[in-house]
Amino acid sequence: MNIETDHRGNTAPPAPEIANLEQLDERLRWLSSWTIHNANHLRDNRDGLKVGGHQASCASMTAIMAALYFHALGPNDRVAVKPHAGPVLHAINYLLGRQSLDKLKTFRGFGGAQSYPSRTKDSIPVDFSTGSVGLGVAITAFASLVQDYVIAHGWNAPESAGRMVALMGDAELDEGNIYECLIEGYKHDLRNCWWIIDYNRQSLDATTADRMFRRFDDIFETCGWRVITLKHGKMQQAAFARPGGKALRDWIENCPNADFAALTYQGGSAWRERLERDLADSKATLKLLADYDDAALHMLMTNLGGHCMESLVEAFDDAADEKPTVFIAYTVKGFGLPLAGHKDNHAGLMTPTQIGTLREDMGIAEGEEWEPYGGLGGNAAQVLKDFVRKSPLAAREPESPAETYSVHAITVPSGAMQSTQGAFGKILHELAKSDSELAAHLVTTSPDVTVSTNLGAWVNQRGLFRRQELQDVFHHARIPSTQKWSGHAAGQHLELGIAEHNLFLALAAFGLAGPLFGKRVLPIGTVYDPFIARGLDVLNYACYQDARFLLVATPSGLTLGPEGGAHQSINTPLIGMGQPGLTYFEPAFADELALLMEWSFDHMQRDDGGSVYLRLSTREIEQVPREDSGWRTDAVKGGYWLKRPGSETQAALAFTGAIAPEVLRAWAMLAEDVEGLGLLNVISPDLLHRDWSARQASRWQGEAAPPSHVETLLGALPAEAGLVTVIDGSPGALSWLGGVRGQRVSALGTDRFGQTGDLIDLYREYRLDPDAIVEAAAELFLR
Repeated sequence: MNIETDHRGNTAPPAPEIANLEQLDERLRWLSSWTIHNANHLRDNRDGLKVGGHQASCASMTAIMAALYFHALGPNDRVAVKPHAGPVLHAINYLLGRQSLDKLKTFRGFGGAQSYPSRTKDSIPVDFSTGSVGLGVAITAFASLVQDYVIAHGWNAPESAGRMVALMGDAELDEGNIYECLIEGYKHDLRNCWWIIDYNRQSLDATTADRMFRRFDDIFETCGWRVITLKHGKMQQAAFARPGGKALRDWIENCPNADFAALTYQGGSAWRERLERDLADSKATLKLLADYDDAALHMLMTNLGGHCMESLVEAFDDAADEKPTVFIAYTVKGFGLPLAGHKDNHAGLMTPTQIGTLREDMGIAEGEEWEPYGGLGGNAAQVLKDFVRKSPLAAREPESPAETYSVHAITVPSGAMQSTQGAFGKILHELAKSDSELAAHLVTTSPDVTVSTNLGAWVNQRGLFRRQELQDVFHHARIPSTQKWSGHAAGQHLELGIAEHNLFLALAAFGLAGPLFGKRVLPIGTVYDPFIARGLDVLNYACYQDARFLLVATPSGLTLGPEGGAHQSINTPLIGMGQPGLTYFEPAFADELALLMEWSFDHMQRDDGGSVYLRLSTREIEQVPREDSGWRTDAVKGGYWLKRPGSETQAALAFTGAIAPEVLRAWAMLAEDVEGLGLLNVISPDLLHRDWSARQASRWQGEAAPPSHVETLLGALPAEAGLVTVIDGSPGALSWLGGVRGQRVSALGTDRFGQTGDLIDLYREYRLDPDAIVEAAAELFLR
């Protein structure tokens, strides 16, 4: 018998919906390929750099995304699209009328469609930014937890719950943060989450390891997930049911990844030669193979589940409950393109001749490449257009601004000796006891350092968030403990394991609750300051998509003393200064912290706001008396004069954070000899530097702008006065102050890892003690 199939491998006419979805699969493959081709071959290239765009990575996903977006998704579902399938997402929105032709034509150009889906840069709806592989996957799990949080607190109805979906390349399974996320999700009884793996078995450099073939399902099942494997399409399944089919199936099951990819690239004749050689002792199988010509045999061998629309639709429909589900969809990288299967196709591009052949095969006339339904003919085009218009996703409402909450004055904790970390805990405790709207919408989280970052009192009052009741066993057993933590649906603290990636993913997800779920939540995350670096990639990811949160990092610097070098942070002030979307403060005193927390809660809710990083300390220091509240206005701009300089002074000291007592003592020692010596408290090197840079840019752009705050502050000094800057961190965070007016600077700080010791020894060793500050000032006078 001779098997006759259409160009997709169907042996019978498909149902109307399947036929429409298959047409959309081809539309998406063409539009994504053409968008990339235009950017690389047709648009002017003024700098000579390769534009790129991953045609092969798009082609392996088009069937999956067609089935997902035009069949499975509902209006409340949210999707993180694998980075290299960004052009497919743009094509989908082009068909939906939400992406402009101009944006497609300027793909990867200035102001055009972005390389990878971006909430902040793209004009189309993007639920989650992606780009740093693995992070877009893991955030969907935390977004599902946040959705549960919003529903459990009665802010959204249970029936509003959507599914959080991640589309991922199989190479992303190499990312460790995915497994940290899986474990955390299991702890919190994750639900309403799908991960769809484009299992094309190729990474950027090569084919992926064969030995992982059967391990991923074990890993996911262990963590409570349903695993649906889509390895064989309907055409393959039909062949396996024929005499000789079992041997063919066994051959496919055991074919090494590299062999399968190479044979796919070589095509039908290569498949036939290899199969006839390997299966020569099975006459039934040879007879089966003889029923297919070379083209049909190639279709059969590449008829994988991830390209079979009927298989995809059935799989999605079979997972309609809340159970977290991973779909392992076997695909061919570059499916339907001349690049299919080649190990170098990751960044490969079709030649003009190759894409011209593809255009002709699709019946698209020259000059009509951008037509959404080009090559289909009037009636067929209208049928498909109507199908797209009636899809559930077309009814999705755009994101709308979430409500804001009033921020009232925060009472300054009392006490002559206080640490900023201790004051933070007291402030949160008072908020926990209040019935304010702000307090009701705060949520805290921490990677197993809840107690040691002073969140314990808050959790005692507000409880842990759990969908199911969780009793405090120690409390019920009458075992004394300062922590009385019960878990319940109204709880306002998400306890995490020791994984900083998960902390920042949780903050990102909570920080997007407003746009994603229509209800703003104000998240506060605490972490040891040196371990910000462990989650830096995710911190950057969270800020890039404009998630709003308050990061409280403590203890910091070598001021934590006996903990030692591994726990001493050096460069975190520079991280705070260099991270877009994040404003860094380092208060020294409790009243400064109270003011900055007021400012932060407001800033997190402003259209032009962002996230905030507070670098705190466990060191208790003597609080300074205030003559009035005038310092507050300057403090929220980044700094203020704790001791105003005289008009003829020779020098000033500038400091940041918990090193204040040493600087104050040095100031007292110097003030006897240096008349009018100034003392500048730089609460935010970040704000001062950013404001100064903006002022510089305005001058270069010919715009009139008032002097920056740091220029105003330093304007109180004579031009020839020197500056001694002191910070328990990288000296570069303050040394730039000398560049504002060209003043001489002696910058003190830490530029190497410390060791254990008390503060007297440590400050002396790293030149942060009063004597070192005085010596630095004396050297300035001698220059």
